Amino acid sequence: MRVSVAARGEDGVRAFQAEQLDCILMDVRMPDISGFEACKRIRSLPGGRSVPIVFLTALRDVETFDLALAAGADDFLTKPVRPTELLIRVQTALKLRRLGSEVGSLYEGIRQQRDDLMRLQLQKDRLTAFLVHDFKNPVNSMELRAQLLLRHRDLPSDVRAGVLQIRSDVRHLMRLILNVLDVSKGEEAALRPTPVRLELGGLVTRVFETLEMTANDAGVTLESQVREFTVTADPDLLERVLENLIENAVRHAPRDSLVSVEATHGDQRVEIRIRDRGRGVPAEIAERLFDAFIQAEPDSEASRGSRTGRGLGLAFCKVAVHAHGGEIWVENADPGAAFCVRLPHD
Repeated sequence: MRVSVAARGEDGVRAFQAEQLDCILMDVRMPDISGFEACKRIRSLPGGRSVPIVFLTALRDVETFDLALAAGADDFLTKPVRPTELLIRVQTALKLRRLGSEVGSLYEGIRQQRDDLMRLQLQKDRLTAFLVHDFKNPVNSMELRAQLLLRHRDLPSDVRAGVLQIRSDVRHLMRLILNVLDVSKGEEAALRPTPVRLELGGLVTRVFETLEMTANDAGVTLESQVREFTVTADPDLLERVLENLIENAVRHAPRDSLVSVEATHGDQRVEIRIRDRGRGVPAEIAERLFDAFIQAEPDSEASRGSRTGRGLGLAFCKVAVHAHGGEIWVENADPGAAFCVRLPHD
């Protein structure tokens, strides 16, 4: 296999004129003419209508996608792209082109369905970005006002308890919003931690303070067995990982039981374990527990302690831990479940 490289759109058009290429990968933004214009010119040349052209761009919006299709693109990939995915998409483009020469109407139908799915995905991504941005401001405003109310020393005890509950719920909502954003970044390999040295025991204490009301309402005791030592991690991401995992443990723990956090450090690694005393994790769900949008059982006293995954919290944990170069998994603890996080440690 031989690869021809062109740094500019005009050079790409000339390269196609000079030799018959089997497939073309093309960016949208180039120094002279755009990828759209280069694609149109290649399509107008002899043999240009039969060569697969795949756009590879950092632009992730429906408008760019539609312009690429209008220019004559066969496929559309957004950066960053995993090498395996790129190889598969190029192979698919070549196969579809060969299929197109044999059964044209079927080929066009397959292309149309694929393009419709891609457009829906881009629209979903844009909607997610809009919602996250628009939700963050009012949620931050609610927490600020709750904090201001709590400064008044003459608040009746029942009012203070209500404000504390509002603050707890607002923080939970903000965590959900950030989870949506970070899971989306993780899918694009765009989540970039900013690691610093952290004292793990203090971080666990802060998380316990945040979740104190949640644990009290559930009748669950939080216990830290974390000895004083440091880890290297992004403070915000690791704190939210612990919040999600501990809250998940509280939600699935029986009343009057314990949720514990312990940590050990060994050769170039730190391992954190969050354990509850619930029913554990069914074998059929364990492998998919950290996938997004796993369907959960409804909350009820009868179903309390059962576990089938929920929302985006565990999916965020997986994305954030992997972004640190770490690992996350779940074990049955007999009784209950233990969620384990392993992070690199220098």
